[in-house]
Amino acid sequence: MDVLIVGAGIAGPTLAYWLKSFGFVPTLVERAPRLREGGYVVDFWGAGYDVAERMGIVPRLLAEGYRFRELREVDARGRRISHLDPIRLIDAARGRYVTIGRSDLSRAVFDALNGDVETVFDDTVETLDDDGDRVHVRFNSGATRSFDLVIGADGLHSRVRALTFGPESDYERYLGIVVAAFDVDGYLPRDELVAVTHTEVGAQMLRIRLRDGSTMFCFMFRHDGDLPVEVGAQQKLLRSRLGGMRGEARAVLGRMPQARTFYMDRASQIRMPSWSRGRIGLIGDAAACPSLLAGQGAALAMVEAYVLAVELRRAGLHTSPGERGDAFAAMQASLAGLVRKKQDAALGLGAAFAPRNRMQLYTRNTVLGLMGIPFVADLVMGRSLRDPVELPVAPL
Repeated sequence: MDVLIVGAGIAGPTLAYWLKSFGFVPTLVERAPRLREGGYVVDFWGAGYDVAERMGIVPRLLAEGYRFRELREVDARGRRISHLDPIRLIDAARGRYVTIGRSDLSRAVFDALNGDVETVFDDTVETLDDDGDRVHVRFNSGATRSFDLVIGADGLHSRVRALTFGPESDYERYLGIVVAAFDVDGYLPRDELVAVTHTEVGAQMLRIRLRDGSTMFCFMFRHDGDLPVEVGAQQKLLRSRLGGMRGEARAVLGRMPQARTFYMDRASQIRMPSWSRGRIGLIGDAAACPSLLAGQGAALAMVEAYVLAVELRRAGLHTSPGERGDAFAAMQASLAGLVRKKQDAALGLGAAFAPRNRMQLYTRNTVLGLMGIPFVADLVMGRSLRDPVELPVAPL
């Protein structure tokens, strides 16, 4: 069975890995000219960690990732006002926890393919025609091909979803916060293995020193208007919205022209009644983005990819229309509850990243201070670091 997977981020290569292992013939197509770099870091744990372990890439993730020794909130003068010892998070997850750059995780998953999966960069789908027997695809490059299945793993702004289910606005739930991330060389102070945050009404800045000596900055701020597409205009928006932020922010924004990479997007969720239609399906952020505020988007994407591959293998390599639909439905039935729970939890987390007013800021800082008390942190984090899902056993 030939399967086209659109998107070579995290969900797409994970799905390609397992489909290839089960005897399918996957093809990856990626809009970008190469694997994407930069972006933000993600906390990786739970069932996604289990999938990575089954793929044999956990040693690499631990080698390239980070285990911070302090999460530190500072005031405008850089003085610590609260902190959390991340070792408690690691202990709560039984050691199965790592913070890693999203692009580093993506590359580790892609490299697990060992070059055995056809991959086309700098192209994506232009049209999709599902005639019931095959999906006929026209690419932006002008090439045409046909596949048994097409899977959209192309993120929040999925082209596959738009072509198959309709405009993004029908399914996107914008949470009112914009995320921007960039990294620069030679920034001081360094603060090794310390994640430093400064939060004001309407905005937050995160600073992390990376292993190669560069520093990653992540800004989150409330914004009601549209986002510009061009990077220069995005950076202008960031400067205009956060130029008055106190502390390090002004100096950091001054370094933005030297950024090696730059990322900006809305913090949004995708909520759909169905993740498939006919021979076309969605996984990862394309199907059910939980948003950066929820965390675990990368891990959930890997879980969805793995479960879909298992369900398709159970249906067989020569899947009939009914069996194919059963595979898609079984994947969604087993994971939709977990995904919705993560999405619902994120709706109340905006105040933690960009408080709307001084009262929310005060409440946030008070709660964060309580998290520094060991038994409080253990009680709160111990519950949140367990995924209520059992991964199916990969069929032989």
